[in-house]
Amino acid sequence: MDPGRCRQHSETIWSCTFSFSLASFSCVSPARAQHLTATTGCFLRTSGAVQVGTINRGSIALAEVRLENVTKVYPGDVKAVDGIDLAIVDTEFLVLVGPSGCGKSTTLRLIAGLEEITDGRIFIDDRVVNDVPPKDRDIAMVFQDYALYPHMTVYKNMAFALQLRKVGKEEIDRRIQNAAEMLGISEYLRRKPKSLSGGQRQRVALGRAIVRDPACFLFDEPLSNLDAKLRVETRAELKRLHRELQTTTIYVTHDQEEALTLGDRVVVMSEGFIQQVDTPLNVYHQPINRFVAGFVGNPSMNFLAGELIQDNGKVTFQGAGLSLVVDGDKGVAAAGWNGKEVVLGIRPDGLFYRSDDHEPGVRPAVQVKVQVVEPLGSTTDLYCATTTGDRLIARVKSEPIAEDATITLFVDQDQLHLFEPGQYGGSITRYA
Repeated sequence: MDPGRCRQHSETIWSCTFSFSLASFSCVSPARAQHLTATTGCFLRTSGAVQVGTINRGSIALAEVRLENVTKVYPGDVKAVDGIDLAIVDTEFLVLVGPSGCGKSTTLRLIAGLEEITDGRIFIDDRVVNDVPPKDRDIAMVFQDYALYPHMTVYKNMAFALQLRKVGKEEIDRRIQNAAEMLGISEYLRRKPKSLSGGQRQRVALGRAIVRDPACFLFDEPLSNLDAKLRVETRAELKRLHRELQTTTIYVTHDQEEALTLGDRVVVMSEGFIQQVDTPLNVYHQPINRFVAGFVGNPSMNFLAGELIQDNGKVTFQGAGLSLVVDGDKGVAAAGWNGKEVVLGIRPDGLFYRSDDHEPGVRPAVQVKVQVVEPLGSTTDLYCATTTGDRLIARVKSEPIAEDATITLFVDQDQLHLFEPGQYGGSITRYA
């Protein structure tokens, strides 16, 4: 295994102050509301909802989900999940992201009880649920393909799970009406799924999960079947719903943009391992290794192989036809790598067509040949080649730039990253 590869990385701060807003959600069951009141100090209204308030909950966990050394091995010794440890705190929106085959959906299905665990333990509310059937885990899952009953109306689809639990008719109707109003699907309650659009079906699937009032929501790529515009709108709706419901949510996606916009924390996975667990901004700006740096961000980070040369107190990256001085804290962090091979990383928005397009200090110049120009409105993506043929992508302010032109790009020193060689090479300058 590459020395820079990170098997597990988690930086969780447990003593947090959470904003708890359930006042606008009257679908919360009385039992759940009483439990919340008793453990958090919020007050019950006569309607049964919890009063809005900001509370310091410390290490109290109401719907915490924990995975301890969880492993899943399929026949043929195919290891889909390899000894992962993860803790999702109550009310958190955690996103699992990674390429196809990384183990994210398998992890979600293990939590849901849809897959049998090979080794390790899964906890929900401090209860080991390895052998607990899915229906008894107090979770609600939303699938990519909606999984609605085609012969039932929207109302009956939302009511079905509650009827199986012998919930009273009045309570079922109350929950459905409240959830339908929240999701804007009240007018569709008497329709069947075939008469609804994809976005409307996805809202029904969300509503069916909401009325169950679970301890935890599980989402398995729920937006993948929606068109781009509707995906963005539904993404914002999910974020609003989580803010109102304050229910622990675990969300799986292959779309790193979804992961960054939705998650309180993001878990980046690859080959069954957790590579990094952190806030969206830290995952983006402080990737732990080259894999995370290349996977998160669109377009992906540029990588150039070279070596570091230290001379007269200056650290210089040399490679791919470039010679860039690495100064400041990054230079200090890289000082011990004199004469060693490294990989330089820089995001496309860290390259500029004009030197005055970015404010801070030194802006070394890189000469490139423009191969492809992609106008995107206010910005333009330039696919370029260095003098040695290495590829660079730059996202610059839009202005006429001709293909096959030779231009000079300026580099934002603050956005330089240095990594050890290899696919999972660790970051040398992560905290610099």
